[in-house]
Amino acid sequence: MTYIDQPFVLKNMTLKNRIVMAPMCQYAVEDNDGIPNDWHHIHYTSRAIGGTALIIVEMTNVEPRGRITNRCLGLWSDDHIPAFRRIVDAAHKQGAKIGIQIAHAGRKATDAPDAVSSSAISVTHDETSPKPHALSTEEVEATVEKFKDAINRAVKCGFDCIEIHGAHGYLIHQFHSPNINQRDDQYGLDLALFGEQIVQAARSVMPVEMPLLFRISAVEYMENGYTLEHSLAISKRYYEAGVDCFHVSTGGEGPVSVVQPGHHAAYQVPYARAFKAAFPNIPIIAVGKLEQPEIAESVLANQDADLIAIGRGMLNDPYWALHAMKQVTGHIDAPTSYIRGM
Repeated sequence: MTYIDQPFVLKNMTLKNRIVMAPMCQYAVEDNDGIPNDWHHIHYTSRAIGGTALIIVEMTNVEPRGRITNRCLGLWSDDHIPAFRRIVDAAHKQGAKIGIQIAHAGRKATDAPDAVSSSAISVTHDETSPKPHALSTEEVEATVEKFKDAINRAVKCGFDCIEIHGAHGYLIHQFHSPNINQRDDQYGLDLALFGEQIVQAARSVMPVEMPLLFRISAVEYMENGYTLEHSLAISKRYYEAGVDCFHVSTGGEGPVSVVQPGHHAAYQVPYARAFKAAFPNIPIIAVGKLEQPEIAESVLANQDADLIAIGRGMLNDPYWALHAMKQVTGHIDAPTSYIRGM
């Protein structure tokens, strides 16, 4: 028996195999408006043609100053909905499911003149670097509403699932990280509160059976960064608030002050395995250098994770899923137009 080609059911979403396209920023918006264009349409549709079961659209931001760059996607206006809906419809025609990652870059918004964060601490922790504006309590509450509004729009676009980005040093991570969050209000005294409220807000506008994913950095690599125990405790709150699946990554919080593990194949899988042990009732997505098909298959066969996410491997090969399943299983279910070439 092989695993990579097996269907998988998450609430009302049935995936035709276990392969997920990880969200990867394209920096391809042309008019500083956050609206996807032909590049995004071709980029995502080609991976759907290429056999991917679940495509997760790149980090899409809840307000203009929440973007990493001015060339990043947004969903802060109803004007964004038609272009996203076009991508969703195209993916569905190819038999793929498609989700979207909703986020706010916080202090990592490099083009924003007024970057914000949980506290006024720069990414570099350098006194000479620009410091973000520490959101007031009222501004934090307003940001939760912005997440809610963006997720409501994502539902209207027809996405099959939503992923909240709480990893890689972006705004939610900035709140649940003890090193970055030095507030003295309720959002500092309770590090999980901001993310928890966003999960609750998401659930309030999502259909009951629509899956809610959450991407988390299991550990930080900064000096005195949080450990697996911290991320599991925070994630328990997010799970209880309504998360249906964790997408487990690491790092990305700021200047690296400790030695990272080598970026060898499957280097993040031990963290996915730990999350699977801690949350046995929900699916776990593993990610990080899994583009060798036999390694991806082994992660699934060894039950280290339920789904595998491929990032750079799919930048290299839009048809990675078809090629990987052929290599692992010995057969391929390619589109009729491509069969004679595969």
